[in-house]
Amino acid sequence: MKVELDHRNPWELLVATLLSAQCTDKRVNQVTPALFRRYPCPRDYAEASSAELESLIRTTGFFKTKAKNLIQCAKVVTEQFHQQVPDTMEALVALPGVGRKTANVILGNAFGKPAVVVDTHVKRVAGRLELTHHTDPDKIEIDLQQVLPEDQWTEGSQRLLLHGRYICLARTPKCSHCLLYSECHWEGKTA
Repeated sequence: MKVELDHRNPWELLVATLLSAQCTDKRVNQVTPALFRRYPCPRDYAEASSAELESLIRTTGFFKTKAKNLIQCAKVVTEQFHQQVPDTMEALVALPGVGRKTANVILGNAFGKPAVVVDTHVKRVAGRLELTHHTDPDKIEIDLQQVLPEDQWTEGSQRLLLHGRYICLARTPKCSHCLLYSECHWEGKTA
């Protein structure tokens, strides 16, 4: 089970994940083909004009901040990692614009390392299924690491994410389509 962000390599996945903040994967996938053609490698982003990059990513929202982070991130990846996306949590979260969620997406999906991704969907579903009683993503990540076998961290959190995105919606969950209905004790579920 893979992320829904189109990519061909770790760098493209990092770019797409940074663009996905406060944006749908569908929108990101509409923007990235032209972006990846124009800027095929980290050095291209590091040398990019802010204005041109902003124009290419404008529809993803927060485009000024995203462009700034992409350029700065690319400079670090180019200068410190020889244009190769690092494959450790410590190195990834040191990149501009990269937090634990993004780092876990990269670790799990680009490098095949066990990683629990906690986004708004995972947070909601994990809470409703009583897999956690926390609201802080870092604490939820730890709780899910205790519940899921390590070899299922990436796929398991991706399943929770997709379940939250398509079935266990925030406002109008599709409980009648939920395969986990009998296991769910959330007081807001519908009959």
